[in-house]
Amino acid sequence: MPTLKNRMIFISHAWGYNQHYYKIEEWLNDAQNFSWSNCSVPSHDGLSDKTSAGLSRGMTRQINPAQVVLILGGMYAAHSSWIEYEISEAQRLGKTIIGIKPWGQERVPQIVQDASICDMVGWNSASVVQAVRNYT
Repeated sequence: MPTLKNRMIFISHAWGYNQHYYKIEEWLNDAQNFSWSNCSVPSHDGLSDKTSAGLSRGMTRQINPAQVVLILGGMYAAHSSWIEYEISEAQRLGKTIIGIKPWGQERVPQIVQDASICDMVGWNSASVVQAVRNYT
C-alpha cells in the first residue's frame, strides 16, 4: 500500500466549547486511510505565554505549518477575538480554511462563512474528512 499523505491541520475552537474540538480530533484519528498531524492548541496543552502578544505569536506559530484550518462555526465564534485572529492569520498566511457547522445549529457567523473555501461542512465525520481530503 502506498504511503498516506499526511495532512497538517489546525482546528480553531473556543476553549469553552472544547467538546467540539475533541469530537473533530476523534473523527480525524478514526478516519480510514487518513493521516494527519495536529497543529492545534487544545486547552489541555495551552501556550505558555499568556500575554496577548505571546498568545498571538503562539497562535501564528501553530497555524504556520498547517495546510488547512478548520473553523468551528458556533455562534461563539462571532464574539471571539481569538477566533477572528486565527481566521485573519490563516488568511494572511495563505492557509485553506474550511468552516464546519456544529450539529443542530441553524445560524453560523458570517465571518466563518466568508472565510471558508467551500460551503459550510456538516457536523459529521464523513463530511469533515472528505472536505479535508478535497482541499489539501
